Amino acid sequence: MLSRTAGNLFWIGRYLERADFTARLIEATQRLAALPSSYGGASNAWESALAAACQVDGFAATGLPVGEYEVTEYLTLNASNSSSIRCCLEAARNNARAVRTAMTEEGWEAINTAWLEVSRYGTHLSSRETLAQLIEYVKHAIAAFDGANYRTMLRSDSFWFTNLGAAIERADNSARLLDVKYHLLLPRDEPVGGSLDYFQWTTILRTVSAMTAYRWVYNDSVKPWLVADLLICNRQIPRSLASCYDEILRQLDLLASHSGRRGPAHRLASTGHARLANGNIDAIFATGLHEFLTKFIADNNRLGEAIAEQYLF
Repeated sequence: MLSRTAGNLFWIGRYLERADFTARLIEATQRLAALPSSYGGASNAWESALAAACQVDGFAATGLPVGEYEVTEYLTLNASNSSSIRCCLEAARNNARAVRTAMTEEGWEAINTAWLEVSRYGTHLSSRETLAQLIEYVKHAIAAFDGANYRTMLRSDSFWFTNLGAAIERADNSARLLDVKYHLLLPRDEPVGGSLDYFQWTTILRTVSAMTAYRWVYNDSVKPWLVADLLICNRQIPRSLASCYDEILRQLDLLASHSGRRGPAHRLASTGHARLANGNIDAIFATGLHEFLTKFIADNNRLGEAIAEQYLF
């Protein structure tokens, strides 16, 4: 496969995963911001959303106040924010249009329809109802592409590169979400284990659609170290860091079998995979969850760069 085609497919996976995560993040932040004052409030909820989306500096450059309307519009429809839902879907569509022959008709239609529907919203939100409709549509649209991709694509390099991009992006998103909660979200005067802390961890689980999974796995009340264990070490949940690296290593192994060669990306992925496989949440908390996640995010970025150098240039 040409490196340019591989790059298009890799970034289709990343852009769609980013759009889905942003939609879920906004939905979860609305829950946090709506907490009654008797629970301590959530005055920094929208700041945390920007931090989780890695958009603090970009939003600050707009000079707008950090409020619900300003942040949601920036993360959803802002044409100058390359990571907004609108821009992610546009970029995914442009990449898909460039590699139509490497995709199935169903996969292309899912992406093209998603972009056309979201573009009808323009670049400004008219109301909360409009935002709710947009968020719900985006989640269903990404699920439609995933279904089309899984059911219709040949198990070949096209399929592997798309899934590889999605897994890299998903790992980054899950790590940032956890780090924001643990290191930034809870106000300093709020007790760990208090009512606000409980609702924030619950919201994290809902962001990654893991509330039911948590109950099944632990059969316990929501506890920070168990949430972290689920989203870092538990391979049963698709958005955990361990599960993402299972997927990354699987796709890289398939690509290596197809091409007959391995490279730096495989070594970095194997190292990250082994670190997660051999780790446990007690050891992670003992050395510092924030430190662990910061290193993971940096290593995951290096892996993305290594994949680009190995396959996409």
